Amino acid sequence: MTTIRSSKTKRWMVGFASVGAAALLAACGGTETSDTAVDTAPGQDPMATEEPATDPMAEGDTVVDVAASDEDFSILVEAIEAADLTETLSASGPVTVFAPTNEAFEALPEGTLDELLLPENQDLLRQVLTYHVLQDEVPASEVTTGEVPTAAGTPVSIQVDEATGDVMVNEAMVVTPDIQASNGVIHAIDQVILPPGLTL
Repeated sequence: MTTIRSSKTKRWMVGFASVGAAALLAACGGTETSDTAVDTAPGQDPMATEEPATDPMAEGDTVVDVAASDEDFSILVEAIEAADLTETLSASGPVTVFAPTNEAFEALPEGTLDELLLPENQDLLRQVLTYHVLQDEVPASEVTTGEVPTAAGTPVSIQVDEATGDVMVNEAMVVTPDIQASNGVIHAIDQVILPPGLTL
């Protein structure tokens, strides 16, 4: 396995609104007009010869779409919606999401998940979820032992067992790697991981 290039992650705009704005500006910037005359048949509308605009995200399923299509991630998708991160994680990316399975969320202390999903705890939930997001696309083949910055602003510790290939993210194990999406990759993990100093 090769080293995660953490220098790339520094290019991520931590302000999630900026990510969406950048994607919007990129989409708007690609629609230039030309003064060149268009040859059309008599009576034909010249505008009819133009190609329809396409949505770049329509080219494939984002990490949110992929998670929503998998029953094992239904709680994660609910949490993403409650944290108002759907648009952010549907932006152009690229991102890597260490995605806790339903079983991982259900292993939290009783009542914890319900508390996290309350509107008044949105900021806390957002902090927890963004701690599961890397600011670059990192397939399993590029993972190596070390600390990697997350979108929450604090790093996760990754341990790779060279003998077995098992990957640990803090105390969680990657159980299903390389679930591909149009704007990044998902690695399913068996525990919810928490930023240092945060307790639930």
